[in-house]
Amino acid sequence: MSSFWTLSIVCGLMLRVSYGALNTHYGAPRTTVPYQMGTKLFKEEGIFNYSTMLLREDLGVLLLGAREAVYALDIDDVSVRKAVVYWRVTEDKQKECTYKGKHAEVECRNYIRTLHIVNNTTMFVCGTNAFSPICDYMTFVNGQLRLEGKQEEGKGKCPFDPFQRYSSLMIGSDLYSATSINFLGSEPVVLRSSDLSLRTEFKSSWLSEPHFVYMDFVGESFESPDGDDDKVYMFFSENAMEYDFYSKVAVSRVARVCKGDMGGQRTLQRKWTTFLKARLDCSLPEPSLPPIVQDVFLLENEDWRKSVFYAVFTPQSGSSQVSAVCAFRVSDIRHVFNKGKFKTPVAVETSHVKWVMFTGEVPVPRPGACINTVSRQMGMNRSLDLPDKTLQFIRDRPLMEEAVGPLTGGPLLVTSGALLTRVVVDSVMGLDGRRHAVMFIGTENGYIQKAVNYAGEMFIIEEIQLCEKPVPISTLRLSSSKGQLYAGSELGVVQMPLSNCSRYDSCTDCILSRDPYCVWDFTPKLCSSVHTSTAIQSLEEGDTMPCPKPDPVVAENFLLVTENNIQLPCQPHSNLAQVMWRLSEQTLHSSSKYHIYSGGLLLLSASDSDAGLYSCDSVELISGRAYNRTVAVYRLHLHSGSEAAGSTTPIYEVTNSVQSPNTAGPGGSDMQDPLSPENQNDPGKVTRLEVAVASLSLLCLFLMGLLLWIWTQGRARECFKLAKRPGESEAKRQSAEYIHIQNRTSEINLQGAEHRAVDFKRNGEQNISTLEGLGFIYDESEI
Repeated sequence: MSSFWTLSIVCGLMLRVSYGALNTHYGAPRTTVPYQMGTKLFKEEGIFNYSTMLLREDLGVLLLGAREAVYALDIDDVSVRKAVVYWRVTEDKQKECTYKGKHAEVECRNYIRTLHIVNNTTMFVCGTNAFSPICDYMTFVNGQLRLEGKQEEGKGKCPFDPFQRYSSLMIGSDLYSATSINFLGSEPVVLRSSDLSLRTEFKSSWLSEPHFVYMDFVGESFESPDGDDDKVYMFFSENAMEYDFYSKVAVSRVARVCKGDMGGQRTLQRKWTTFLKARLDCSLPEPSLPPIVQDVFLLENEDWRKSVFYAVFTPQSGSSQVSAVCAFRVSDIRHVFNKGKFKTPVAVETSHVKWVMFTGEVPVPRPGACINTVSRQMGMNRSLDLPDKTLQFIRDRPLMEEAVGPLTGGPLLVTSGALLTRVVVDSVMGLDGRRHAVMFIGTENGYIQKAVNYAGEMFIIEEIQLCEKPVPISTLRLSSSKGQLYAGSELGVVQMPLSNCSRYDSCTDCILSRDPYCVWDFTPKLCSSVHTSTAIQSLEEGDTMPCPKPDPVVAENFLLVTENNIQLPCQPHSNLAQVMWRLSEQTLHSSSKYHIYSGGLLLLSASDSDAGLYSCDSVELISGRAYNRTVAVYRLHLHSGSEAAGSTTPIYEVTNSVQSPNTAGPGGSDMQDPLSPENQNDPGKVTRLEVAVASLSLLCLFLMGLLLWIWTQGRARECFKLAKRPGESEAKRQSAEYIHIQNRTSEINLQGAEHRAVDFKRNGEQNISTLEGLGFIYDESEI
């Protein structure tokens, strides 16, 4: 009896773990587009790290910086190279770099890291130059790309390390950069290179081992009621000074400086007087350390107060595969800096510094503020006029007490699986007259996810495999006017359209895609990006009622052979859909008779009573409603001379409908929990897990029953003798243990169909595959 209870405990734990692996609650793409041959791609043999991009729509080129090369590519087709200039390190520089302990063929090369517009024909370009940064000017005239030979020191403008994250921005002739200013990378700096250069203090309270990711300009002086100045915002992560932990903990930050800052007269000479920073809050659903910002994009609005920063966050520990996108409104960041309280360092008994909220009197003018109307009324027209009391305060207390919270109160999007890397956002006008922010998000395995928020619901329209090999997307640039997205990686740059409405070949598919770029036009009967008077679109509701009724599904007739296991394939119409099976209008549920899985229905040990009409509906939740669509119909019948197996006849009329949220799905309950997209690189993985779980269930139940019977009959010894039989009986026993028995399984009309389509059940991922070779145990003689 102890063997019985041991087996039941083991089986229960195994099944719990197996099903637990399938139970997740994260966003997943509605459709998956595999890698397409013929994708517009550029790469050159021997050149790597295509990591710097500059769009010059006025010149019709995409400037691409790589290792020791800058390319001018046709903006309409990046596979067409218009010009190239090679910028290699000298032999002396390479030797000098290797003497300092760097790798000659990897680090001791010239990686192009900076590309900015200077004027109509000229760009500013910088490279790492074998850990000795250097900058130059480059022109594109008459189809020729040429370095001007006006080289200048690149220290502080470009990183030494080719693989170190940094950011820079050109405003007029002034270069703002955030990087390290020394060979070892131990002296971080936010620098303005201009006639009046400014920089940050070398204090850990200002920057503590930061990793810079993004920098952008916001023109806050425009129609400012308080006479404020324009700002430069920067995003980075650094070691937290405010947390009292035994080990270092990183946090994400946003910082800003004022464009008109000139430094202080005595205190903070040639240093920023307006440098302020605050923590960015983007909480992941799982308890964890603060997530780390990886990339940011500014979606500008005509009213700069409504401009929004979209930021990608990933865990700082390698144990989690959860990523998030959070949005931060400029006005909210501004409020924290302009009205929030400061943190201040205090000494405690253990002789270390603790940061707490400052409760004393704040000097006037407010520390860290730009020169505004209040300052001017006090006779201070420049930062050079600020009193030492204000400057000393901000020198010692650049950190704000309050964190900047996300626009929606939490993440816009949370995904599990391949981590997110980069983000860009486009603003698209729908037929509803409203603008929709469409996010294009790169992943670490070479995919692009396209997502949009409808009435608080984050909807991932599709994911597209952009890179043939699973390499991280390291750079993203978007051209709204061209309708193109450009993605760079270590191996090359790929171009893709922002939308491909031709993928949807019916009105229903076009509407259910809920793609703001796409409309269904009744006149040519096409899904296109052209808005006409005969076009329809339903982004929030996904309402397909105006669409014409689809053609009937053709039922397939098959011969039913009793005692056989019968497989009926069914592929849902989207990754987010589930299948619901019916037999003569009666809903089927998984049981000892039926096993419903992502690839279809498995009918176990068929009998005469199983003959009838089987229909498979694909059920997808849209805005809280279940959209029902019949996708397959099978008629199982007993052998008769008048019918031949495999014949087809259109006997089942299809009706698509939208039902209430309590529509029963497979299993007779509400829509089931989704499957995780974390297995998207292994087609068939989830389905194999499902089949193994089902088979394991049957095997465990059988073995427990068998052991119980043996125990009650007092025949345990004879059972174990049976297990030791040689020859054919031994082979059968082993094959049963590994669930590879070849039995009487009927393969129903697969006809070479490929069942490898990805199947995300609502918010997760499964994969379609056949059940070839799967067998089941019918009596003890088979063991």
